[in-house]
Amino acid sequence: MTGSPIRFGLMLHGAGGHMNSWKHPSGPADASVNLEFYISKTRKAEAAGIAFVFVADGLYINEKSIPHFLNRFEPMTILSALATQTQKIGLAGTISTSYSDPFTVARQLASLDLISGGRAAWNVVTTPLEGTALNYSRPHPEHALRYEIADEYLEVTQGLWDSWDEDAVVRNRETGQFFDPSKLHTLNHKGRFFQVAGPLNAPRSAQGQPVIFQAGSSDAGIDLAGKYADGVFMNPMSREETAKFSARIKDAAEAHGRARSDVKTFPGFSPIVGRSREEAEAKYEAIRALITLPEALAYLGRYFDHHDFTQYDPDAPFPDLGEIGRNSFRSTTDRIKAEAAAQGLTLRQVALAAATPKPAFIGTGAEIAEKIIDWVDSGASDGFILSFPVSAEGLEDFVTLVIPELEARGRYSRDLPGQTLRDHLGLPYKESRYKTARLDLAAE
Repeated sequence: MTGSPIRFGLMLHGAGGHMNSWKHPSGPADASVNLEFYISKTRKAEAAGIAFVFVADGLYINEKSIPHFLNRFEPMTILSALATQTQKIGLAGTISTSYSDPFTVARQLASLDLISGGRAAWNVVTTPLEGTALNYSRPHPEHALRYEIADEYLEVTQGLWDSWDEDAVVRNRETGQFFDPSKLHTLNHKGRFFQVAGPLNAPRSAQGQPVIFQAGSSDAGIDLAGKYADGVFMNPMSREETAKFSARIKDAAEAHGRARSDVKTFPGFSPIVGRSREEAEAKYEAIRALITLPEALAYLGRYFDHHDFTQYDPDAPFPDLGEIGRNSFRSTTDRIKAEAAAQGLTLRQVALAAATPKPAFIGTGAEIAEKIIDWVDSGASDGFILSFPVSAEGLEDFVTLVIPELEARGRYSRDLPGQTLRDHLGLPYKESRYKTARLDLAAE
């Protein structure tokens, strides 16, 4: 290696990130609920040395939801299936802290970590869509409150994961001792939102605790990431904006007494690759042709509480929406409003760009590889989360055309280090808080 190895995650979202990727002939139309397709993609990613796969999620749909959202696998279920079909690749899934309970989620993730041999990760979200409350018999928390809940939720979950020391379970058949009671810890958490006794009925895994990912980009989200996250997913931005955001994340980690290297940043990355620039552009145009204006308006509305954009003239300036969208995807809706105003964009332009954005990374394998290296070496990111507009075509192109270029430059290896996801990402084993306490006591 001539520089730090570059790590990638792969988003598994059925046929692809484009809302109408199911129409593309490169993959099955039912890709979002096709187990064999998920297994095939994950094995291909594993063979190519991609560090982890990631399954996003949502808990509310209506007739305007994009096709992939209308029917898809629940993350822990599909990741458990993938764990039995793979050997090394990490397995990350989204679970909401606003609409679940810490004990159940701690148990699910601990189980996935055990099944996979220490490859589990949790993408912590607070759920922006207000409609989700209609499915859970509770009011939707305001933005600030969602993050306050998430903070305590993570405190509880990580506490439960420390219920057992590494060597607590003895299983001595000769003496009849199953475990050492001195190495079992009861949490007894009593907080503002949760009262959880514990302990968790699952032992520690090979990586200590599952990896924590977080994706919020508001001030509250950045602070939460700085406190707990091992990795942060970021929306696609320019290199300069990404570098600033990465610095804010690492500043937040330092503010919470952690090292900057304790949290890795993974901006969203949707490359379109061809053997020539012209071929790459043609692939983009084929993807853009998959969508109609009404579909693009519906897609845009999802970010704004499913606001009905068909009531406006599509060729008039982007409408003044006031506070609409402020309690959902806040950072995204604020950015859309600001860009529309600054650039004088019409509603049509905003909707089509939102539904089929032209990626910054489009071109030949060599061009894409050079940009990737530039971003990492400039400090903009530690790696990337791959999200292809069309999954089957995109992954094949990336593996065939980009990865060999990175290998030739000494910046990539298909042999992932270690066995756990923490090993793959250069993160240390997650020690128990109780071990730290015992070491401190011994030092005294």
